[in-house]
Amino acid sequence: MKPTDWQTLQKKLNYRFTNLALLKQALTHRSHSITHNERLEYLGDALLETIISIELYRRHPQAPEGNLTRLRAAIVKGSNLAKIAKQLALGEYLQLGDGERKSGGSRRETILADAVEAIIAAVYLDSDFALCESFTLALFEQNLEALPDAEALKDAKTRLQEYLQGRGLPLPIYTLEKESGPEHNRKFTVSASSENYRSEATATNRKKAEQAAAESLLLHYRKS
Repeated sequence: MKPTDWQTLQKKLNYRFTNLALLKQALTHRSHSITHNERLEYLGDALLETIISIELYRRHPQAPEGNLTRLRAAIVKGSNLAKIAKQLALGEYLQLGDGERKSGGSRRETILADAVEAIIAAVYLDSDFALCESFTLALFEQNLEALPDAEALKDAKTRLQEYLQGRGLPLPIYTLEKESGPEHNRKFTVSASSENYRSEATATNRKKAEQAAAESLLLHYRKS
């Protein structure tokens, strides 16, 4: 890759590295070299969680711990990181082995998300925590501004449980009613019941079926 390519990327990142080798390592997959980005990814993951945790704590002084945890999870999830990587066109800069590149590694969400975390760590090692924090918050500003209400991030089972508890009603019982289909395409049917209400849902795994059944049961209660 030409030196001008790295200059272009640094402009996109709005950060100029003192030690450019850190940026190059952050974008090097293990399939390409023994000097890859997995250690940086490990450090970047921890830095990202810490920085976002601090920022959410500042922005939401009245929010309980559970809501802050849900908000943080919504920001640092892999699909968000991959989206940022695509906006920066990081796939063009990834150093991948031939096999990984041919199999579409430069577009794979997990690899792109890992690269974002590795870059955060590279910035930290190249500077200090304060600069890394500013860099990371700028990177995630749109996500921070577009966050939904924390209540909307609760899954269906949590919302159903809180609804029932708030009205002194028995907690739901989830029962696996049926498994069907071939091994490569199993279907799980789960029922959710509380008092006189019962709902069923079918999905590709038990967890999804429970969530869908909980959503359906919650709708029953709200309509009654």
